[in-house]
Amino acid sequence: MLTTSRRKFLGLLGGTAIGAVVFQACGVPEKELIIQAPFEMPEDLVTGIDNWYATSINTTPATDGVVVRVMEGRAKKIEGNIDHPINQGKHSPRAEATLQSLYNPDRISSPLVRIGPRGSGKWEQISWTDAIARVSEQISNIDDKSSILMANNRLSGHSQMILNNFTTSLGCKNLIYEPIESTNLRSAINHVFNQTQIPDFDIKNSKFLLSFGADFLESWVSPTKYSRDFGHFRQGGDVRGKMIHVSSRYSMTAANADEWIYVNPGTEGLLAMSIAYVIIRRKLGNQANIASLTNNGRFDMSEYSPGKVCNIISPYLTADQIVKIANEFIEHSPSLAIGGDSVGSHTNGFDSLSAIYSLNYLVNNIGKKGGVIYQPKPAMPELINNEIPGSFSEWEKVTTDMREGKINILLTSNIDPVYGLPGSLKVKEILSSENTVPLIVSFSGHMDDTTSMADLILPQGDPLEEWGTNIPDPGPGYQTLGFQQPVVRPFFESKGKHYGNKSFSDSLISISKTMDLDIKINSDSIKDLVKEDSKKLFDLNRGSVRAQNDKEFWVGVLQRGGWWDVKNMFKGKINKPPKFKNLPTPVFNDNAEYDFHLIPFVSNGISDGSGANLPWMQSLPDPISTATWSTWVEINLKDANKLDITEGDIIKITNQSGKSIEAIAYPNPASAPNTVCVPVGQGHTSMGRYAKNRGANVLSILDPSKDDNTGSLAWSATKVQIAKTGDWKKLPQMENELGDFPRDPERKVIKIDGDGEKNEHH
Repeated sequence: MLTTSRRKFLGLLGGTAIGAVVFQACGVPEKELIIQAPFEMPEDLVTGIDNWYATSINTTPATDGVVVRVMEGRAKKIEGNIDHPINQGKHSPRAEATLQSLYNPDRISSPLVRIGPRGSGKWEQISWTDAIARVSEQISNIDDKSSILMANNRLSGHSQMILNNFTTSLGCKNLIYEPIESTNLRSAINHVFNQTQIPDFDIKNSKFLLSFGADFLESWVSPTKYSRDFGHFRQGGDVRGKMIHVSSRYSMTAANADEWIYVNPGTEGLLAMSIAYVIIRRKLGNQANIASLTNNGRFDMSEYSPGKVCNIISPYLTADQIVKIANEFIEHSPSLAIGGDSVGSHTNGFDSLSAIYSLNYLVNNIGKKGGVIYQPKPAMPELINNEIPGSFSEWEKVTTDMREGKINILLTSNIDPVYGLPGSLKVKEILSSENTVPLIVSFSGHMDDTTSMADLILPQGDPLEEWGTNIPDPGPGYQTLGFQQPVVRPFFESKGKHYGNKSFSDSLISISKTMDLDIKINSDSIKDLVKEDSKKLFDLNRGSVRAQNDKEFWVGVLQRGGWWDVKNMFKGKINKPPKFKNLPTPVFNDNAEYDFHLIPFVSNGISDGSGANLPWMQSLPDPISTATWSTWVEINLKDANKLDITEGDIIKITNQSGKSIEAIAYPNPASAPNTVCVPVGQGHTSMGRYAKNRGANVLSILDPSKDDNTGSLAWSATKVQIAKTGDWKKLPQMENELGDFPRDPERKVIKIDGDGEKNEHH
């Protein structure tokens, strides 16, 4: 790691004087990485000299600010940007593995047109001029533009603005897709706090954390930031923070909690309401907020008394425990309650999450240190960041429209609904026929189950090759805009300007220009747009970067990896809390033969499956099982013994519709009874050599249950039966299976056998 003194911090390239740009530091350590701006670098770099370039990587909604070590034109190593407000020098495994995304041997190197039947994998390379012309012509030929569907992953910053302008001007539908829906989470936050963005949950400065199903140390929302904040929560203050984790699965976050409270699936909200009952009954907490929550006492909370609900919530939970949790939540100020996606994955998910987040009003922590910090409006208002993903109900309607021939063109970007939607929707079957959707266009830079069904592929580049901006979601509680810049030249640049990759945003700009479609952008590329709009930040004359002119400011924000203003926080009104309402019971199928709750979960490796084509992510061990490169099923050890299941047995998991998958058994005494937990992400049929036909896709056997409030998929509401297949396979794990290391007979060594005594030191 290269270091420099503060006086030499972020030395500028291209002859710009260091005094021309002022960096407003926000707690930067004394030693920093040398960060440079490569946009004016010569093509031939000095041999043996490395350079560090700052950029952003959208591996999670929150994004990681990183610096990339580049030597002789090749990206070699990724580190966290020590000055980025979200991760402050840390970075996620997925960010590290972006190097393997950049140099992945299965990347699509040029636009492709299908020459065989759909799904046959037969393609022909075409030029970008041809590809843009074909897409533009097909779109222009559609009279009813509402029959065109643009489906994409969640974007941010200028990429989102370009997409919004394109779909609005064209008049087509736009739907955001997530394999693991956050619809209930975002809808509940909007309902409880009247906020369209996820707030900054100030775990760092809290003294007591009550987490309901939020696996924030591994996969939930912003794990890099939350992991760093959790370290301070435990050791950074004058008092060690205490955490209680409530969930139906023993996760990494549960393992790090002071107490793990196992609850029956779908009852997390019931526990939250019971905690609220205790606080209100004892006349604790903020009385004004209590009056709003209870409609001035008219809401009857007696049915949530601990004695009435404790056995419904869990066979291991007592009424006294609930009272104890409620007292601690009040006494250890500031305290904080958060609820994760696994709570929202039931038919009562929206109501459960609403009840959980309402607990924060009882301790009056909204807008306060250690509590819930609202996000300010962006420094550039046109860069909205409040898009709610499409719900499962919306995707059900889309598939129905496809069957009925109401979707003429499907445009997809970086999503894989063929893989991620429940098998009951039969998306692959629908897309296989040209009679349902006449044209499918994918903008993916790698093959996946959906892209393999496309008629045209316009491959986008890798994040390390592209320009852009992003507003972290959630942000740090003050205005933040991350900047993304190429740190290397495009990998397929040698194929010539008519081939290779093009960013999704640049493709939309090219299509709009070919169609003479006004998308309210006076730039030929996203790079030009980002550079031009950076002048708006310069004109503000505030924040982390200031300069004498806009050119020097542009260099400064690229060196810094972004722009932020720690003084510009939320300035709006904090509304009264919404009224409590009775919590519905979670709905499951009632067939007694299907007696296990299926709980899919996102592990820290391949995540929701988007990292399945990266070997580093495949080999990253799960924190609980240490399993890698496979699909396993966590089952309670006692349940496993009853069924004569041992580790390595191949288990068939079948839902009520008869759909099934197979997974390797992992009995675990910490797993909850009557549940089987299976990681998502494996089981792709077309995603390159590292992911194809590996493991099983648990999402394919989910029941199409949903939350009636939001239409969100209840992806933990499926009940299954399990059975041994008779086959056995060793579970790949990251564990030491070696015996003792060879000894030198002439030396004495230390060896500890269990509780035995230590031998002599040598």
